[in-house]
Amino acid sequence: MSPAYGRIYAIVRRVPAGRVATYGQVARLAGIVNGARQVGYALHALREHAAVPWHRVVNARGAISLRGGADATQRILLEREGVCFGAGGRIDLAAYGWRPPRGVRGGRAAR
Repeated sequence: MSPAYGRIYAIVRRVPAGRVATYGQVARLAGIVNGARQVGYALHALREHAAVPWHRVVNARGAISLRGGADATQRILLEREGVCFGAGGRIDLAAYGWRPPRGVRGGRAAR
C-alpha cells in the first residue's frame, strides 16, 4: 500500500457513523493537493470487508458517485446510520458533513 493510500484510509476511518466526508475533504486532510480522484482510486482499491468505512465518502455535491449497484449499497449503509437523502439523492452536507477536530491531518492530530 502506498503512503498516500494509508493516509487516506486513516482519515476515512475517523469519519463517524451518521456523517459523511467529501473526496476533496479527505484529500486535503491527507495532505494530497487536488487529490479527490486519488481518494476515489484508493477507496476503489479496498478489499471487500476492509475495516474502512468507504461508504461515508461522497462527492462535493453530497451525492453518491458510484454506479453499477454499489450506489444502492452505499445509500443503504448511510441510511442505516441515519443519513437522510434529499431531492435528487443528495445529502445535506451542512447537516451530515463531518467536521474533524482542529488539527486532524494524515490520520492523527497535528503536532
